[in-house]
Amino acid sequence: MTPGDGSLGASEATGSVEILITREQLATACAELGEELSQIFEGSEPPIMVGVLKGSTLFLADLVRAMSIDVAVDFMAISSYEAGASQPTVVRILKDLENDIGGRDVVIVEDIVDTGLTLTYLRKALSERRPRSLRTVTLLDKSARRIVPVTLEHRAFEIPDVFVVGYGMDFQGRYRNSPDLLAVRDLPRLANEPRLLDRPLFGGRDG
Repeated sequence: MTPGDGSLGASEATGSVEILITREQLATACAELGEELSQIFEGSEPPIMVGVLKGSTLFLADLVRAMSIDVAVDFMAISSYEAGASQPTVVRILKDLENDIGGRDVVIVEDIVDTGLTLTYLRKALSERRPRSLRTVTLLDKSARRIVPVTLEHRAFEIPDVFVVGYGMDFQGRYRNSPDLLAVRDLPRLANEPRLLDRPLFGGRDG
């Protein structure tokens, strides 16, 4: 799917942040992916939908509600950091699954895939637990930042190399609950004014 550009309307944020994907487009994408996954797993044991915390939570909630089959839900939390210029990215599992996925159909639910390094690690780690099948569905594919090739069986949108907030994704803990997905065009300004979007999004006051 192709994101549709928009704006936040008249506000101090104009020019710094704009709507990249509307709530209507997000709802349509979830409905289409939900139907696609339902057809794949119809008649099978409920697949385990693995949400990668925290950014995927809103997407996961809308996705499973759009599915017409029973599903199981579990969560993982991971962190990654650059070990050094000559060393690979280090990935750690902060919260592991509560369910045994051996012999089960598993769907990794990601908010965004960019470099592919974290997802490559995650797919390898879960594959070693011998699931019946393993698929990935991502809301956003930022392929312009890809470092390693990684399999994406399902994706909603391919986006350019911009910083995004909203619909589960945050900036310094803020704006996860924006119903639209926002592209931050002026990240330094948002860093200097972390409450920049309070008024256009929530009717908040400065200060």
